[in-house]
Order: sequence, then C-alpha cells, then structure tokens
Amino acid sequence: MRFGNRMFLTAIGVFLSLAQIPATAQPAANAAKNGAGAWKLSKTPDGQPDLQGVWANNNATPLERPKELAGRAYLTEQEVAALKQKAGELFNGQSDAAFGDQVFVNVLANVKGAKTGFKSTDGQTGDYSSVWTVERDWDNRTSLITDPPDGRLPEMTPEARQKQLAAAANRERNAGPEDRSLSERCITFGSPRLGAGYNSYFQIVQSANEVAIVMETIHDTRLIPLDGRPHLPANIQTWLGDPRGRWEGDTLVVDTTNYKPGAFMNVSSEKLHVVERFTRTGENSLKWEVTIDDPGAWVKPWTAMIPLRQSRDALYEYACQEGNYGLQGILAGARAEDK
Repeated sequence: MRFGNRMFLTAIGVFLSLAQIPATAQPAANAAKNGAGAWKLSKTPDGQPDLQGVWANNNATPLERPKELAGRAYLTEQEVAALKQKAGELFNGQSDAAFGDQVFVNVLANVKGAKTGFKSTDGQTGDYSSVWTVERDWDNRTSLITDPPDGRLPEMTPEARQKQLAAAANRERNAGPEDRSLSERCITFGSPRLGAGYNSYFQIVQSANEVAIVMETIHDTRLIPLDGRPHLPANIQTWLGDPRGRWEGDTLVVDTTNYKPGAFMNVSSEKLHVVERFTRTGENSLKWEVTIDDPGAWVKPWTAMIPLRQSRDALYEYACQEGNYGLQGILAGARAEDK
C-alpha cells in the first residue's frame, strides 16, 4: 500500500483558487433542512447544485453480478445483514486482505458455506493482512452495472481480448517497467476510476465556469469546463481524456473523449467515450452514473451506478513514486529469475 502522510494541501489550494466563492463557505453537507427533517439541495453562490466535498467510494457491490446470483438484481434485507456480519468476521485484521470485488465474492462464498480460506489480490508473496481491507458500505444490489440488465459486462471485441492476453504475457515476462500496469507504474489509475476500497476518495470543487475532481490515487485531477467549448482535436489524447461539463437540471453531466488507448481498465481504445452524471441525492449521498461506449473494446455500451458517500476525512498525498517499492521488487525478482 502506498499511503502518503502529508495532506494534499498544494492541490487543494489550486482548486480552491478556482472557486469564486469564499473559502469559508459552508459545504454541501451542511445543507439546510426543510420542514420536519426533509433534506433540501443547497446551491453555490452561482446558483449551481452544490456537489462540493470529499466523497468516498467504499461500496461493497461488485461491478459485475456474480454468476451465483444470475437473474437476481437485488438481495433481501436478511441476505445483506448476513453478508455484513460475515464481512466483519472475515476481515478482522487476523486474516488475508481482499480488494476490489473480491470482498463481495469471498463474503458471498463463505455465507454460502465455503470452508476454504482465500488469498489476497497478491496471492503469491507476502499477502496483505486484512487490516488493509476498508470497511465497506453494503446495499441490496448485486451489481453496479445497471445496463445490460444481466449486470454483466458486454462481450469484449477480439482486439480487446488480444490486448488483455498480450498484457498478461508481458506481466509474466517482466522484461521492464513497460510490462506492468499503468497504476503499478504510478502513471494513472484511469478515469473514470470505478474501483472501491483502496484510496477511492474524490474531492469536488466548483466555480462558476469549472468543476475540479481530485482523485486521491496518484492525485490525478480532472478539470471540467462548463462554458460549452468544443472537445480538443481527436489527435490530442490524454490519460484522463478531454472532459466537458454541463448542467441538466440538478445533474452535472460530464462528457469525455480523447482518451489514450488503454486508459480505462487497460483495454479501452481511442474510441472510448464516457458520459458521467453526478446527482446529489441527500445530505451525505451522491449518485454517480457512468456510461462507457467504446466499440473498440466492448460490442455495446454499458452503464454502472455507484453511490458515493460524503466523508469528513481529508485527502492525503498518495506518494506513489516515492513509495513504489513493489515495482522495484518485481523487476529485481525478474532479473534474479533470469539469472
């Protein structure tokens, strides 16, 4: 794990300078109440819905619906309670960790009677302890994917499957750092970053003409203009793409193109087109809908919905390069194996 220990003050200062509002303005979490406890959407001084604050993605729901739950979009309240209880038993700091969707998958297997243990994502040398497993937010959905209705990713194109196979072969080869993933090389975790439970926090800062979304991992920052300007020429590509924002009622819609190939889930193409919709749904909740349209990677578009929860925690510097002992060890081990 690469947790920094200095607050990410420099970046936050930049984003606050964007906002044409006093630094002491109340965050959206302190939105006014209406009537007998009813929540009321607060607005910025510019009249925009206030989406500002730090938002955590620690949802336990897996991206894809497990095959054991095929045909079931929702769990019962009793099933959710059983999963939460089992998660507390499994990830008590005395066991291996699990990351990403493996939290849900392992808990589900144990609730269904699995007697075997499990290994962390590493699964090879020096498995992580479950002290690293963040407490998850559980709901009754069986997949983040809402379309297709089966909760599964569409079929990959032949080109994307080949890219996946080539990447796996390169990881086994470990000839150089270029064979490892973008996140392991401290380049980017991709955008939009859907993964939960590992530094999966965002900070949103607004001004009249821009929205800044800071991602805790590798402190990537997305600057989203709201002034209606066109996208950059297609030959200008970046890892985070070229976002353009607009308001549709109380929803912020972010339309992003111009991605470098491989920027999303390591298999996306230059045809990747992402549409995100951010809607405040409560004092401490934000609905984040993401539609992925990439005919170079998947045979049809797909959509996921991730509920974000407001956090009182600050973002901390993710000192990726400074703490990247893992990559050094991987390559040193590969050279020893070569000998």
